Amino acid sequence: MLKKIRVEDLRLGMHIHEFCGSWMEHPFWRTNFVIDDPEDIRRVVESGIHELWIDVAKGADVETDLAGRPATSVAEVEAEVSVALNAAAEAPEAPARVSMAEEIKRAAQVCARSRQLVVSMFQEARMGKAIDAEAAGELVEEISSSVLRNPGALISLARLKDADDYTYMHSVAVCALMVALSRQLGLDEQETRKAGMAGLMHDLGKALTPPEVLNKPGKLTDAEFAIMKQHPVEGHRLLLEAGKACDVTLDVCLHHHEKMDGTGYPDRLPAEQITLFARMGAVCDVYDAVTSNRPYKAGWDPAESIRKMAEWCNGHFDERVFQAFVRSVGIYPVGSFVRLESGRLGVVVEQTEKSLLTPRVKVFFSAKAQAHIAPEIVDLARPGTMDKIAGREDPAKWGIKDVDRYWAA
Repeated sequence: MLKKIRVEDLRLGMHIHEFCGSWMEHPFWRTNFVIDDPEDIRRVVESGIHELWIDVAKGADVETDLAGRPATSVAEVEAEVSVALNAAAEAPEAPARVSMAEEIKRAAQVCARSRQLVVSMFQEARMGKAIDAEAAGELVEEISSSVLRNPGALISLARLKDADDYTYMHSVAVCALMVALSRQLGLDEQETRKAGMAGLMHDLGKALTPPEVLNKPGKLTDAEFAIMKQHPVEGHRLLLEAGKACDVTLDVCLHHHEKMDGTGYPDRLPAEQITLFARMGAVCDVYDAVTSNRPYKAGWDPAESIRKMAEWCNGHFDERVFQAFVRSVGIYPVGSFVRLESGRLGVVVEQTEKSLLTPRVKVFFSAKAQAHIAPEIVDLARPGTMDKIAGREDPAKWGIKDVDRYWAA
């Protein structure tokens, strides 16, 4: 059962379901967790959040704590050092995360194998052959495992595809993004696997799109765009004929271009008829599309992409799904070029678990000296670190090329 409470009533043992207010106002990269550290309570209070939702079925209630004692004030709660977290056992144990450096090589191998399988899958579709569902399922499991170890590694590597590989690696990237988003939304293992498979298969219809339209290095004509808009229908038909796709995969394949304002395609569905998985697919599909190099344009900076997509929430995306997506990749995703308050410039190399605003940044340029400096990793979440992100920067302004080599190497 969900209950809205004042932040002053927050205490150890409560299960936070959602914060009230903008996703940028609170210091946590996730929701749906049990408060078990007095420091977390202090950070919530200082964030400016006034209210939040708790799930009393998974944690302590306002009236009494887990031992049946009267509720205490924030100050009293902060003084506690432990509490019986019986309800926490209901939540699945989070898998052990590894560092970006540990996962990046494994993720690169997964990307290479993924490309081969997706190329084969598209070729089979073009020749009218059945899709190898078993191989696709194994690939989704492999991608999912990498995302659980460190979501930034595979998601960021898949973004680095060149224009010629876009169609194939886009499917891999959306699969990984769907898995990460499913975890952030609290979906169970089965639903997460279905979401990953849907991401992998969502653009299968492009196998039947004429190459001269699919890879055109310029703006499509109205007639060409009409052909392109058929790929959800064609993909849905291919999956139906194969007879092995689940309802989630069929739905996301057909409806990942639907919009909340009813102006999407192919069915112009109103918001209430767009499923959660299709809403997830819309966000993941657009993010990878705008951050990737295409035949007709260079990809946007990841942080700039997040900013622009936030402006589209009213008509294009489900706002709550988008907020969860941002928590899964960060306000400044891996690869974002940023300026710190100290005047140093660098690229985000990894997210931290404490806050969306305190990633690890590899600094290598001084805005004050307008010169390169010795590369250094700055962990903005480390206690005592005074530097902060001042904003996103355009690397071209500083004569810096190929920003991704600073983290992907």
